[in-house]
Amino acid sequence: MNHNLTILVPVYNEDENLKRVEKELQDYMNQAKIHTSVLFVNDGSKDTSLDIIRQICKENSAFHYINFDKNYGLSAAIKAGIDYVVTSLIGYIDSDLQTSPRDFDLLLEYIDEYDLVTGIRSSRKDSFVKNVSSLLANGIRRSFTHDGMEDTGCPLKIIKTKSAKRIPMFNGLHRFLPAMILLQKGKIKQVPVRHFERIAGKPSFGVWNRLLGPLIDCFAYLYMKKKYINYKVSDKG
Repeated sequence: MNHNLTILVPVYNEDENLKRVEKELQDYMNQAKIHTSVLFVNDGSKDTSLDIIRQICKENSAFHYINFDKNYGLSAAIKAGIDYVVTSLIGYIDSDLQTSPRDFDLLLEYIDEYDLVTGIRSSRKDSFVKNVSSLLANGIRRSFTHDGMEDTGCPLKIIKTKSAKRIPMFNGLHRFLPAMILLQKGKIKQVPVRHFERIAGKPSFGVWNRLLGPLIDCFAYLYMKKKYINYKVSDKG
């Protein structure tokens, strides 16, 4: 199957990382097996991120951006990216570069057979507190969704665009992308990827956000699951 890929990069106050993001993504695109472009989604950054993004996009035709008028959060940034993408595949990576764009190739090996392929962060380089809180959050989410995903928070994913555009996003639902694909009767897979220390910038969320947020969002997911509309067109003319 022929594919092309747009990599979504949500950005919130990451001006210390963005030139490195540009280099890493450009290096990946230079050797990518399929045609690849980048879409920055600036989520109302209060630092100089937008200026840097504009300069990157001005100098590189494969880089594009959309800019929010204020901070709406990660789910909104992902939703906006999905809305604007026209390629057959959507990739997702965080601008802190704790995962590598080169590992998109590991996910692409399975995308013909699956609707969403997500990474599992191997040998995580986060703090003990962050690792434990993430482990607990994943356990809470799995008990609600039964999606079998070990690391749904891994910021390296590829989704078929036709499936992504059918996901009804709300705040917090970025944690449930695999579960939402399952509601469509789609297929999901997880693949080990590398993980690195954050070199610059600061995380946006503390330990309570990583625990209370997922717990609250699980109830929203259950409501969505109960109300979710799924259909398949058999014919048209």
